[in-house]
Amino acid sequence: MSKPTRTGTGTRAGTGTAAGTRTGRRAATRTSARTPERTPAPDGAVSHGVIRVHGARVNNLKDVSVEIPKRQLTVFTGVSGSGKSSLVFGTVAAESQRLINETYSTFVQGFMPTLARPEVDVLEGLTTAIIVDQQRMGSDPRSTVGTATDANAMLRILFSRIGSPHIGSPGAFAFNVASVHASGAITVERGANKSRAVKATFSRTGGMCTRCEGRGTVSDIDLTQLYDDSKSLADGAFTIPGWKSDSFFTVRVYAESGLLDPHKPIAKFTKREMQDFLYREPTKVKVEGVNLTFEGLIPKIQKSFLSKDREAMQPHIREFVDRAVTFTTCPDCDGTRLSDEARSSKIKGISIADACAMQISDLADWVRALREPSVAPLLDALGATLDSFVEIGLGYLGLDRASGTLSGGEAQRVKMIRHLGSSLTDVTYVFDEPTIGLHPHDISRMNNLLLRLRDKGNTVLVVEHKPETIAIADHVVDLGPGAGTAGGTVCFEGTIDGLRTAGTVTGRHFDDRAALKTTVREPTGTLEIRGATTHNLRDVDVDIPLGVLTVVTGVAGSGKSSLVHGSLVKNPARRADVVAIGQGAIRGSRRSNPATYTGLLDPIRKAFAKANGVKPALFSANSEGACPNCNGAGVVYTDLGIMAGVAAVCEECEGKRFQASVLEHHLGGRDISEVLAMSVAEAEEFFGTGEAHTPAAHRVLDRLADVGLGYLTIGQPLTTLSGGERQRLKLATHMGEKGGIYVLDEPTAGLHLADVEQLLGLLDRLVDSGKSVIVVEHHQAVMAHADWIIDLGPGAGHDGGRIVFEGTPADLVADRSTLTGEHLATYVGA
Repeated sequence: MSKPTRTGTGTRAGTGTAAGTRTGRRAATRTSARTPERTPAPDGAVSHGVIRVHGARVNNLKDVSVEIPKRQLTVFTGVSGSGKSSLVFGTVAAESQRLINETYSTFVQGFMPTLARPEVDVLEGLTTAIIVDQQRMGSDPRSTVGTATDANAMLRILFSRIGSPHIGSPGAFAFNVASVHASGAITVERGANKSRAVKATFSRTGGMCTRCEGRGTVSDIDLTQLYDDSKSLADGAFTIPGWKSDSFFTVRVYAESGLLDPHKPIAKFTKREMQDFLYREPTKVKVEGVNLTFEGLIPKIQKSFLSKDREAMQPHIREFVDRAVTFTTCPDCDGTRLSDEARSSKIKGISIADACAMQISDLADWVRALREPSVAPLLDALGATLDSFVEIGLGYLGLDRASGTLSGGEAQRVKMIRHLGSSLTDVTYVFDEPTIGLHPHDISRMNNLLLRLRDKGNTVLVVEHKPETIAIADHVVDLGPGAGTAGGTVCFEGTIDGLRTAGTVTGRHFDDRAALKTTVREPTGTLEIRGATTHNLRDVDVDIPLGVLTVVTGVAGSGKSSLVHGSLVKNPARRADVVAIGQGAIRGSRRSNPATYTGLLDPIRKAFAKANGVKPALFSANSEGACPNCNGAGVVYTDLGIMAGVAAVCEECEGKRFQASVLEHHLGGRDISEVLAMSVAEAEEFFGTGEAHTPAAHRVLDRLADVGLGYLTIGQPLTTLSGGERQRLKLATHMGEKGGIYVLDEPTAGLHLADVEQLLGLLDRLVDSGKSVIVVEHHQAVMAHADWIIDLGPGAGHDGGRIVFEGTPADLVADRSTLTGEHLATYVGA
């Protein structure tokens, strides 16, 4: 349909107010003599029925042009690195968010992230984009599933209204709100030159436990790991990572504050000096004419290290914290984070701490059972939110679950909660592999949610690899044909039936089904786990075979990760022999690249230095060899104030990142910038033979090629890698570690159907080399390829936590006694 247009009478179609008609007629009288009658707008892009992208060149996209239908479910497919995320997130969603941000005042924009304009010729028909990605939900130790959604806020209001005894406002039940009491005199001014002193008191009742400050755990610090008490401060007594002896803001503030004797060994400090050294309150001191703050070592360590989530720390910091700090459940609040007063108020014998500790599915039943007319609307809203958790497959969580412990898939689904009941329509929802972490049994439930969002009149864009979700698409856009420089083009647009016959990589592999193994390996031993009780595990005893490929399966929340990570990876007795490759994000700046992340750059720099008789530091863009104009970034960033910043290729080094003098040094006829521009496959050949032969570099490149990253440029910024590429980069890095047991957590996450076969070959090579491989996985192809399967369930949360099957994949299919068995049997066509 064409858009409604003004007619010669000045009325708008669909509006019939008298005022509007009169206004329109007056306007028509004034303008009819000189304004011709307007013709209806044509159909197509002008009518905004599609999102039109023309000439997109973000990352590896090669002038991509595509029309995405609105109010339909469009799935973007293609091998990892083919350009799906660049098109959906980097182009469509990024431009939508940038345009929305520009509608805010200049003052507000100053507090918002600066978004650059995507490199695209035409982008029309955009609507408001809501991105639901797999980014972890923050690592604040006070953030929980309840606080990250509206559930905890509504629960606090409920207890403040009908909890008995009544203790105060909703803040009295919040573990992030501390109790405050104050009294004193205030000056009240009235009229001209009239003022008087009035006594006043102020109090605020908060729910925070005063001992753990709302964290649920308390820490005991081993002082011997912080300093060597036989040395003085001047002699470098501190053994804390990053605390160098000349550090102005850490070490020197202690040594030169005037409060401590810098030349006296710490062991000989007086009682007063030791109190100041360890526990003194923040005090202003002057060091070399600069005003600084002296603070006791213990509170400084707590603020610097312990206020962050452990998983978000850099490896060497995490190792220091594990060595120096012991975390135990807070004895005052028993880990609930709440004060005694907050826990004393109850509804039908249940405190807010009890409610948050419940499994969400049980909490939803408890809320529905409450019959209190005074808070009926609140109960309805809370019940609907909790039901959304259950509907989305997260009913096994508790509201007190720390948000930093959620997997990428769980975090994405928690973010979806707020959108399921939203009244918004005609918006664009963008999802990044929403089926990650879901058992085949749960994928149909996720598909229904995506269709519900579409049926409300929204445009739903999904980047996905699972055929079950691709199959429900109204429209499919397949990118490729390959990855990296071999991708970035649209290979197919159309329906799912058209994709099957299109001949693209996705079309050819769409109906692939792995077959069950005809023969399985014999274990070389067993790994015993006895009495496992982590999270929802129910005193589990299990023998994990060694020397084979073992797959641990079960619905989301059944206890798979609790069994493998809680009893194996985090077990100090076994930690030395275990190489764990989880789903944690790769952390790195725009200066980080595969060469720096994997350690590949170190042997390359040494080889260049040896061949040219110079220092290795010259061949680092972050050190002496950096171009002085761009500081080794290759681009110059210009801040345009209220507008988005602009990145321009450095004119001095032309984007090569190094000084001209450094580029005069060669290895095998190539300079360092040319080497970093090589793909993994090219570099593997380059460092394998001839003058540039470097065994240490070749070993790293071999591992990168093994995990399917042969097309990746070794100097490519990590920020440009897709989720699947980052996962495999991490796998390649850990493959170089020593250890007899490899534990992989959903290695198929982000992998295309065509890449799964390559992953199975890699797992086989690891096992054949003498390793024991344990995989936590939902993908049926990996299950079918296993030598041994351990299935947990039968359900999630308190309905799981038990071993429901142990045996070969063939036995599981023949048995069909579990949900996993049923879905695997369907997959292999048994």
